Amino acid sequence: MTADHRVGPPSLGGERETLRAFLDYHRATLAMKCEGLTDEELRQRSMPPSTLSLLGLVRHMAEVERAWFRRVFEDHDAPMVWSDRIDFQAAYDASASTRAEAFGAWEAEVETSRRIELEAASLDLAGHQPRWGEDVSLRMVMVHVLLEYGRHNGHADFLREGVDGTVGA
Repeated sequence: MTADHRVGPPSLGGERETLRAFLDYHRATLAMKCEGLTDEELRQRSMPPSTLSLLGLVRHMAEVERAWFRRVFEDHDAPMVWSDRIDFQAAYDASASTRAEAFGAWEAEVETSRRIELEAASLDLAGHQPRWGEDVSLRMVMVHVLLEYGRHNGHADFLREGVDGTVGA
């Protein structure tokens, strides 16, 4: 991997600033785990029969960003990125995907998520989570997505190690 250029979250700061910074830190972590790898290396699976790969994680996180920001706060009927039905597992199969395709979709969803968060008057903004059939706050969404990144960045450590023998941050 290349040098670590991530910006860490503040040691002291308000709740919203801290959540935003931690989320961006974890987004940058996923991108860093993928740096310098070819499409083929990014598609390398952890072990059969799993379809989990670094590119699959990027695709999955595009779905997570869309489901938790766009679908909750803007468009409850926004389609999945990689499936014509609600199927988060479909994103993991990146066997025919490319870095450009996966990162293009992920980066677009991250930008939409950032815009939604920045435009919100407060963390108490309520949106409707259609899969749960209940309202949730922006605070809850940011924490949930942060936890998703934390979990999947742990997977990314092992996937990257399998590609080039490095263990990440």
